[in-house]
Amino acid sequence: MAAGIRAGEALSARIVESIADIAAPAWDALVAGASADPEDINPFLSHAFLLALQASGCAAQATGWETRFLVLERDGDLVGALPLYGKTHSWGEFVFDWAWADAYQRHGLAYYPKWIAAVPFSPVTGPRLLAASPEDRARLLDAALNLARQAGVSSLHLLFPDAAQAREMEARGMMLRRGVQFHWRNPGYADFADYLAGLRRDKRKKIQQERRRVNEAGIRFRRLTGADLREDDWRHFLACYLRTHRQFNAPPALNLDFFLRIGATMPDKLLLILAERDGKPIAAAFNLRNRRTLYGRSWGALEYHPGLHFETCYYQAIEYCIEQGIATFEGGAQGEHKLARGFLPVTTWSAHWLAHPRFARAVEDFLAREGAGVDHYLDELNERNPFKPNLGKPAAAVDMAAQ
Repeated sequence: MAAGIRAGEALSARIVESIADIAAPAWDALVAGASADPEDINPFLSHAFLLALQASGCAAQATGWETRFLVLERDGDLVGALPLYGKTHSWGEFVFDWAWADAYQRHGLAYYPKWIAAVPFSPVTGPRLLAASPEDRARLLDAALNLARQAGVSSLHLLFPDAAQAREMEARGMMLRRGVQFHWRNPGYADFADYLAGLRRDKRKKIQQERRRVNEAGIRFRRLTGADLREDDWRHFLACYLRTHRQFNAPPALNLDFFLRIGATMPDKLLLILAERDGKPIAAAFNLRNRRTLYGRSWGALEYHPGLHFETCYYQAIEYCIEQGIATFEGGAQGEHKLARGFLPVTTWSAHWLAHPRFARAVEDFLAREGAGVDHYLDELNERNPFKPNLGKPAAAVDMAAQ
């Protein structure tokens, strides 16, 4: 019997190796039930997105992502789930534990395989324990911890949970780790000029200069979503994406099959921004969205132009958010350069369990020291708020611990 399931209850926990074996409506209902707003669920947690990652081979055993979705069932009905993966490396996670793995190796211990609950290649905050009730979430997490112990893996990591679930994980004995991202907030701007008017003069001038250079280079933009997306558009994006990854010696995580799959199954959640010069595409940025949030994911370019990255990835997306009434634009992991462009810092979370007691104590000490550094870093960032005094305050830095 899985931990957390009391005798006499018609509950069972089991591992499912393919999300294709879970009915999409049942999975998506869990995501909606675990979300703060059931009508505004995180598209990265949708059945269609996770299935596309697995079926395309992007997140599969061959790439070091062994799917081990944990499901909780009551009388045969799905009442809880955890997007769980066995990992033989730490790529594509954005919560960096390479130093932990190195310490294990130096002491003659194996850090891999480990288990993570996350959305592959997507540092996006959202529910990870997909269950509506606190009791079922606790049972789900207890089952995951129990199965991790039985499997003999080094550790279990839940990456980018929302703040409320992070506290639930801490209550079950997991260690919390904090991180920082930069998000753009829309309090209801009338247009891009209205947004710029709230920035300090030096920040506003820098953005205007960057946009002017791109425009003077003859670069124009198209924003494609829904039925407007065609296979040729995805092929162009992939060419840009692959070139940029090669340029930075970064192995590409995604392939054409993945993009075609999500283009067919969730087109209303996608936004592709194409940059063109003389009618020929030269760059592109890939985003996902729901009703309240735009998520910037990947970009690439075939040509270099000053300011092209910022225009394609940030300014076009900000304009889109203003036009569509989208409240938040999450520009992706890290990126302190975003602060000068109106993105403000927020706290992110991860939760960790390590099987080895001495290493667990060492990591706990490390996280306490690191957390103090994060506090100091947030204070420094807040002092560099790019908005005019009293104008950027409603959108000021958000510590998700308080939410």
